Amino acid sequence: MIVGIDIGTQSLKAVVLSPEMKIIGEEAIAYQPSFPKAGWAEQDPLLWEEALAPAIHGAMALAKCKAHEVRALGLGGQLDGCIAVDRQGVPLHPCLIWMDRRADIGGIDADQVHRICGVVLDATHLGAKIRWLKANVPAVAQAMKFHVPVSYMVSRLTGVDAIDHATASTSMVYGLKAQAYDTALLDAFGITADELPRAMDASAIAGSLTAAGASLTGLNPGIPVAVGTGDDFSSAIGAGLVDAGPFINVIGTAEVTGALHPSPVIDPGRLVETHAFMGGQYYIENPGWLSGGALVWFRDTFGLASFEQLTMLAGDAPPGAGGVTFIPALSGAMAPEWIASARGAFYGLTPSHGVQHLARALLEGLAFAMRDVFDRTRELGIRAEALRIVGGGARSALWKQIRADLVGVPAETPLHSDTSAIGAALLAAKAAGRIDDISAAVRALNPVTDITLPLAQHREAYENAYRRYRQVFASLRPLF
Repeated sequence: MIVGIDIGTQSLKAVVLSPEMKIIGEEAIAYQPSFPKAGWAEQDPLLWEEALAPAIHGAMALAKCKAHEVRALGLGGQLDGCIAVDRQGVPLHPCLIWMDRRADIGGIDADQVHRICGVVLDATHLGAKIRWLKANVPAVAQAMKFHVPVSYMVSRLTGVDAIDHATASTSMVYGLKAQAYDTALLDAFGITADELPRAMDASAIAGSLTAAGASLTGLNPGIPVAVGTGDDFSSAIGAGLVDAGPFINVIGTAEVTGALHPSPVIDPGRLVETHAFMGGQYYIENPGWLSGGALVWFRDTFGLASFEQLTMLAGDAPPGAGGVTFIPALSGAMAPEWIASARGAFYGLTPSHGVQHLARALLEGLAFAMRDVFDRTRELGIRAEALRIVGGGARSALWKQIRADLVGVPAETPLHSDTSAIGAALLAAKAAGRIDDISAAVRALNPVTDITLPLAQHREAYENAYRRYRQVFASLRPLF
């Protein structure tokens, strides 16, 4: 058996794969981030550690699997978090998670970062957060390593400080072509290479589960633990995005969108980034805006009982939401531009509008940001004839229909929609020698089972609504 873990923003998920690479058990343990100030977002790494054993135990119970039957462990998880640890690997502060944009990026050459790394200079990324912590948190003077969530957990489980090349390529200090940390950028951010985990292949063995790791997981010591990867990449792997083909749309707490390409593609407009990916490929993506998290905010703010009620309300409003537009920037904008100081907005309200129009506008606004990224990748010469939707949003027929209608291509969904832990498990299976080819394994494990075709009668309404969204964003830009 193989266990895969996803360290999410709102829960930690575990899956168990059988020797035949089928899912036979899964479990999730919920928790939440905290928001101490506007633009700040934190999470206690102990929440992840405390969720590990219950999630693994629950998945193994469903799988009727015993600890001695587990042959390998793999991890995927949220990108762009930053945790400084001491000599014992103990966190010195809460994790600054991906949506935290407090860091100052002044004095850094954006063109240099973009040219060397293929990424956008932004406070979300690791380099900026390390620099902020060093300047503002005295306890960080004791830091021995700076980790992202996956490398932190790998270190806690194995005692080895390792990060995969894809995740390292999001840091703003990693050369995309050199496949190594860049000395000039390390110096610019005030970081040394020794303070970062060693970059390795995601499907390599980081180390063996230690006695301390066994205590945290409930698994037997000595099993191999894969290096693993960030959830943008593990979700893509678990969704079957292992070759150039569909455009992937991962709708979780954040909404991540992108496609694979055999060579690095640098976006002069800096809407999408280019990251290293397994098999020598490159993942051309936008790392995402608050999406499922925006639904949580809407549900709680408007006193709705469930996401299903929100979706039902949205279904009562027509395409275009009766002229109401939502700008999806509750934690800053990532599309149509990266603007950390941007804020969300509803525009176009009249006394004739009700909560159903707001709900519809919310779902459409999130999809408009996806359209921004979809269009940009096509402008860069990356053709995608289908949209593969995974994550929680893949379970909503309305969400899928809105996206298919908006971009004019079929929306595919695979058998299993929560794909990050699946991707992590497959990396572990490869690391342990249980499979030779991740591509073949994921096609058998998680085939496409549903296709939503675009409806031509909605095209005009969505084109008008999308054009209005771009106009509203441009009008609000001076206020950001």
